[in-house]
Order: sequence, then structure tokens, then C-alpha cells
Amino acid sequence: MADRVHPAPPLPSSSPPPGHDASATETTPLHPSFRGAPPPSPGTYIIQIPKDQVLRVPPPDRARRYKKLAARPLRRRRLRHACCAAFSAVLLLVLLAAAFVGAVYLVFRPRTPSFSVASLSIRGLDALAVSSSFTPQIDAAVRADNGANKKTGIDYRDGGEVTVSYSGKRLAAGPWPAFHQAPRNVTMFSTALSGKGVTFTEEQRKRLAAEQAAGAVPLTVEAIVPVRLRFGKVLRTWTVDVKARCEVTVDKLADKAAAAVADRGCRVKVRPLWWWW
Repeated sequence: MADRVHPAPPLPSSSPPPGHDASATETTPLHPSFRGAPPPSPGTYIIQIPKDQVLRVPPPDRARRYKKLAARPLRRRRLRHACCAAFSAVLLLVLLAAAFVGAVYLVFRPRTPSFSVASLSIRGLDALAVSSSFTPQIDAAVRADNGANKKTGIDYRDGGEVTVSYSGKRLAAGPWPAFHQAPRNVTMFSTALSGKGVTFTEEQRKRLAAEQAAGAVPLTVEAIVPVRLRFGKVLRTWTVDVKARCEVTVDKLADKAAAAVADRGCRVKVRPLWWWW
């Protein structure tokens, strides 16, 4: 008996069936790599690159210029640092000096000395005498008082001068002696003053004669003395000028005896404390 053979099923055809649109057929690729990369979307992108991959060496044609420009900020920084260091050092020194001066002032409490004219012996000046010019000779006794200073001594240096004038005209001048005055000390000294070729106008002569007859001749005694303060045995200031101006009245002129002096007070000018250092 013969076996019955069934016909094989037909193979699928790659051609589309009749009536089917080939453009509407979708096919799926066998592997994702077959598909191309999608186009980038429009916009701004930030790309981050590691620092070790950044090129820091300039091209050879610009290496010299790059080196010059790179060194400029370094020099400026060094200059700024040097200026700041110098300013800080100066400021520190000023603060230390101010603290030192303040401490010395609080400890010693320096005060200016006071002066007065004790007597004047005047010769060669007589308004009643008939003379075209005068040669006055004056012996002045001056009292220097340092009683206001309990811990501060005073050194009167060489170069001081004492002058006596009448109505703005200098009559005689002489030196201020150099000496040391201890704290709480009062020193009386005498100095010889001399003048030459002193002349008066007719009006000044008449006024001087009237004042001499009345026994009240106003004179001005001025002194400029270089002075240095002494704190203890070691510490001293530098030398500054002390100016004193005394308005006095004498009862007579041209007499060998000392004239009686009415002292109307002496004004003393001295630079501020910071000028003593």
C-alpha cells in the first residue's frame, strides 16, 4: 500500500501581498548598531575637561610674551607685600614711641619752669642827659624756679640770650649762663648786659624823661634759652628753645644802685611735649 504524501506548505514570500503598500511596511533592524546616531538638539553645551589634560604651555611664538605678562602680577604682589610690611613696621614703631612717651609723662609729669626778674642795675641811660646816643650797661638778676617739677631736672645749655628793651628798641643784651637745675630747685643768677649806639626819637626821649621823673619806667626783659629735660640719671630729651617775656617797671635809670623792679609777670612759651623727644 502506497504511503500518502502531503504537499509541503508554501514558503513565505518576501514580496508583499497584493494590495499592500510597500511604503507603509515597517521593518525592525536586526541589531541596534545598524541604526545611525540621532542629530544633536539645538542649545548651549558645557564641556568639562580634566585639569591634567589642559594645555598650559603657550606656543613658541608667544612664550616670551606669556612669560612677561605672567611675571607682572607677581612683581606687583611682591611690591604690595613690601609696602604693607614697611607701613606696618612704621606704625608699630610710632605706637611704641607713643606708649613710651605716655608712660614717661605719667611717671615724671614734666612742667615748664617759671622765671622772674629780681632786680636791674642800669648805667649809661639817662634821658635827661644831652646825648645823641647811649651805651647802656645793665646787670640783671633773674630767678629761675623749677619747683613745679618733683622728678624732672632741667639743663640750661649754652647759647641762651637775655635782652632788655624799651618801647620796642633794644637797650642791651647778654648771655644766659649754662647750668643744671635739680627738681624742686630755685636758682638765682646775675648776668651782665651791654648795648651800644642806642638812640631815641624826640618823642621817645620826652616820654622816657617823663616816666623817669615819675619813677615808673616800663621795660621788657626777654630770654631765649636752649633747654633739655632730664628724667632720672639716664633719660634725657633733645634740646628745644624756651622763650620767656617779662614786663617790668623800674623806678630809676642811670644809677649805680639797683633799681626797684615791679614785675608784672613773665610769660613762658615752650613747644608741646612731643617736641621734647
